[in-house]
Amino acid sequence: MSQYATASSVAVSDEPPPRHDARSALAHQFDDLEQQHQSDELGMWLFLSTEIMFFGGVFLAYAIYRLQHEAAFAAASHELDLFLGTLNTAVLLCSSLTMALAVHAAQASHRKQLFWLLLTTIALGSVFLGIKATEYYHKYEHGLMPLGNLPFHWDKPDAGPAEMFFDLYFVMTGIHAAHMIIGIAILAILAVAAHRGKLLGDFHAPVHITGLYWHFVDIVWVFLFPLLYLIGAHS
Repeated sequence: MSQYATASSVAVSDEPPPRHDARSALAHQFDDLEQQHQSDELGMWLFLSTEIMFFGGVFLAYAIYRLQHEAAFAAASHELDLFLGTLNTAVLLCSSLTMALAVHAAQASHRKQLFWLLLTTIALGSVFLGIKATEYYHKYEHGLMPLGNLPFHWDKPDAGPAEMFFDLYFVMTGIHAAHMIIGIAILAILAVAAHRGKLLGDFHAPVHITGLYWHFVDIVWVFLFPLLYLIGAHS
């Protein structure tokens, strides 16, 4: 293989992708790709329905404790970094936009755009996790991380309910972060496939399905942000 052939195989371009045999992507139990895509999408929606019930239970627990200890939860909420929370919300909304554009690029068979949009979404998701890790470290430094045997320092009234607020804060944001990590791993796999000229045109279903998951995770944060950062901000 010549030097020039090797270089061209590494670069990402918008050259027409190689044609894929539909049979290679079609599972034996389906008649055609469209039927398979519809089944995949239905499966994702069913999965997201279970996720809604799971997060709904966590939100309900938060709502119950907050109604019982409203003043303590508001005081504890003031200890969260509103700037970093707002910045993370903006980062995640931008990642939703790049994910939606990636789905469009896959449908339109724009190989180069798809690859870079997936990488951009991964980068934004990583930035979100980095900011969240920074917040966690700040809470650890101030003794506001009541996890395991870590000491919890609270010099204001209602230490017990305040500790409960931070318990729920770390549980809710930790579960959300775990979903982000899973989403980033899936996006990395898709980016490799996109680099190889796959996932285009009729084969875009994995990008579409992953987009549904990514948007769901973003929506969960849209609910978490006001519940944790904003409700007590003006009390």
